Amino acid sequence: MEEKLTHFDANGKAIMVDVSGKAETSRTAIASGIIQVNDKVMRAVVEGTAEKGDVLGVARVAGIMAAKQTPHLIPMCHPLLLSKCAVDFELDQAHNQIKALCTVKISGQTGVEMEALTGVSVALLTIYDMCKAIDKRMELSQIHLEYKSGGKSGEFVR
Repeated sequence: MEEKLTHFDANGKAIMVDVSGKAETSRTAIASGIIQVNDKVMRAVVEGTAEKGDVLGVARVAGIMAAKQTPHLIPMCHPLLLSKCAVDFELDQAHNQIKALCTVKISGQTGVEMEALTGVSVALLTIYDMCKAIDKRMELSQIHLEYKSGGKSGEFVR
């Protein structure tokens, strides 16, 4: 079976997918990503001593705000009324890694994968921004979809 790209019409022009005929279903998406930091950055995050303030608190709010702004950043995304958006962090101090997870929920006609991916990306970028005075060598990686449910394609678990 050939996969058909949904954001192009028969002539190859970019389009916004028409979801008007789709039923509303409960949809969830979870995305994650990692930022690799050094000892000084990890210590500043854990101890709350970064000059710009509460790194994870600000990154959490930035990720949530970004998820809500996804259609303003990605041209073919539908504007959605999100039911839930949460950004959480897991600190792996032994490996100097901060993992961000963004969970987005909606009852709607289209999925929220892009919102979750945008939220996690901006949360990680915010950590970078707030800690770049300590170290500019931080690396963002492994940004990906962990889980999605709802809609025609059903459940996806990475």
